[in-house]
Amino acid sequence: MAPLSVFRVSLLVSFSVFLTVLLGFGLPALLNVAMRMLGLPETSVTECIVVLYLLFVLYVATPRIPRGLVEVKGKAVFVTGCDSGFGHALAKHLHKLGFTVFAGCLFKDKGGEGAKELEEFHSDRMKVVQLDVCSEEQVNQAAEYIKDNLKDSGSGLWAVVNNAGVSTFGEVEFTSMETYKQVSEVNLWGTIRVTKAVLPLIRRAKGRVVNLASMYARMGNALRSPYCVSKYGVEAFSDCLRYEMKTWGVKVSIIEPGNFIVATGILTRDVVASTANKLWTEAPSHVKEDYGKAHFEQHMALMRSYCNSGQKDVSPVLDDITDAIISKRPYTRYNPMEPHWWIRLQLMTHLPAALSDFFYF
Repeated sequence: MAPLSVFRVSLLVSFSVFLTVLLGFGLPALLNVAMRMLGLPETSVTECIVVLYLLFVLYVATPRIPRGLVEVKGKAVFVTGCDSGFGHALAKHLHKLGFTVFAGCLFKDKGGEGAKELEEFHSDRMKVVQLDVCSEEQVNQAAEYIKDNLKDSGSGLWAVVNNAGVSTFGEVEFTSMETYKQVSEVNLWGTIRVTKAVLPLIRRAKGRVVNLASMYARMGNALRSPYCVSKYGVEAFSDCLRYEMKTWGVKVSIIEPGNFIVATGILTRDVVASTANKLWTEAPSHVKEDYGKAHFEQHMALMRSYCNSGQKDVSPVLDDITDAIISKRPYTRYNPMEPHWWIRLQLMTHLPAALSDFFYF
């Protein structure tokens, strides 16, 4: 993960203190019983609690431990979804660091602004490629283009960053099967399709595969099932690939961003309005009758409230992706997110579901 801000460190340490005090009323008694059953001194309980607490504080408050950096010079990275958002910012960031960047853009052939801006670098290290991750033909053409450009170096492709993705929302009974397929086609199958196409080049370089998932790849949420399903799939694919690539010396990392809606513009009031109209218009009549328009509008108002939410600065995501690419020992998972989302993620993934559901739903 990226180095923690003072605000995040303070909040997480405060949370740890609160949790320790809360557990302090009941945990010692439970541990004393356990110690007696095991025939161990009851004084060990206090020592255990203190040690666990100190370890937790060190975990949240200690900056990233240096793990060595690879040489950037002569290395190439393939980034998908570079028309806007994370991908566009990342392409420029990696180029600035000295990488050769193959920037996949969906709208290059249509004169998209994002692709034009990258082409205006007029640099031998910034190569903009037409790429629709849903098109087998375009993915293979991009892979061949990269292979031809790297032929003289003989070093292969150092990293691929599967960033291209789409988002949507809607309750399960309002969401069509076609929507589930479309979202997964980009977020999951696009990731798999691109990875398979360039994996031989990555293996040759003993490089990196970096997949953009989401905090919603680790915990579900109401109204987000199509997105969550696709991102859970990215997590599973990445885990399986990591096991397989260990023999080849290839490192696989997953980036799980929190809420960056404002920064990426992925959700606007116009998008909410058009999606809401489509959901209601196409919903079966019995679903409309059962749920009612008031219920539906309430949830759409909730989605509108998210349009101006989240972090405005994408640098935490860029920093984590960069670390996954250049660190000699990258982490398996990175969590660039606001403190309250990080805390929620820990509770949702570690507490019994009955408790986490009680807290958040």
